[in-house]
Amino acid sequence: MTRTAVVICPGRGTYNKPELGYLHRHHAQQTVMFRGFDAIRAEAGQEAVTALDGAARFTVSKYSKGDIASPLIYAASLADAQSLADDIEVVAVTGNSMGWYIALAAAGALSPDHGFRVVNTMGTLMQDHLIGGQLVYPFADDGWADDAFRKAELLADVKRINAVDGHDLALSIDLGGMLVLAGNEMGLKAFEASQPTVQDRFPMRLPNHAAFHTSLQAPVAAEGRTLLGADLFRQPERPLIDGRGKIWWPGATDTQALWDYTLGHQVTEPYDFTRAIQTAAHEFAPDVFIVTGPGATLGGAVAQSLVLANWRGMGNKADFQAKQDAQPFLIAMGREDQRALATG
Repeated sequence: MTRTAVVICPGRGTYNKPELGYLHRHHAQQTVMFRGFDAIRAEAGQEAVTALDGAARFTVSKYSKGDIASPLIYAASLADAQSLADDIEVVAVTGNSMGWYIALAAAGALSPDHGFRVVNTMGTLMQDHLIGGQLVYPFADDGWADDAFRKAELLADVKRINAVDGHDLALSIDLGGMLVLAGNEMGLKAFEASQPTVQDRFPMRLPNHAAFHTSLQAPVAAEGRTLLGADLFRQPERPLIDGRGKIWWPGATDTQALWDYTLGHQVTEPYDFTRAIQTAAHEFAPDVFIVTGPGATLGGAVAQSLVLANWRGMGNKADFQAKQDAQPFLIAMGREDQRALATG
């Protein structure tokens, strides 16, 4: 029996020490595709993706950099998307932040090599410029109960800080029950000083992350548009859901507009991952949501996004866990205990 699925591609921060060797462990049969990626890296004098994945040692200082993390995550995620079981019908594709670039390739709007070129170029530009930074802060409680007042309160504080001379701070990603904020050092420090520490770790800075999805990235967007032409893009083969919740349909997509969004709005404006997931749920009603690897940290944000939408009557974390335990509908391919549910 065929299972319908929405495929969700992860963003930065998902290739960590446990993921070292991911390509070699799970995708040894994809050497031809990976060699193509290595050739693109070689053009720029960069270390091969296969060499990075096959290294004997992982260091955060190296592997968290945009020009290292982005191509590794792309290769792992796209290979996962290509290895789904025969009984799975992908009805839509989406992604979080950098995962949008992977989603473009997974949906066929970019060829694997063109998608890699986009990811590698943008990851390198982000690292070279490294404008600003990011932090994460929750507005939902430990049980994932929605707190619209607390969210509005936090966003009002962000607006207040951004209005102070010399301070830049804005919403970067709406991520389930969390807000990813981005800005310059003064803006980030002001927020950290104004809000209490919660769950023993938030507000949490993200290492080697720039102020993604804010106006601070305008120079990166402009350079990306110069280096990456609209001719790389083509009609998607599957529906794509972007960071506004907009659906790009096969056979009806303006590829120039898709290029413009990808290297324009998507770089400099907030990314609403929550809305993308909720659009996927309401418009496509899939049997399963499949989060490709590497890593499995995005699964929580997907679950929270569904809970916030009261999807299938889920109003909190306990509701989600009960349904997930009864019949898993959220599959993280980066988890060994769930991977076989997607690969067969």
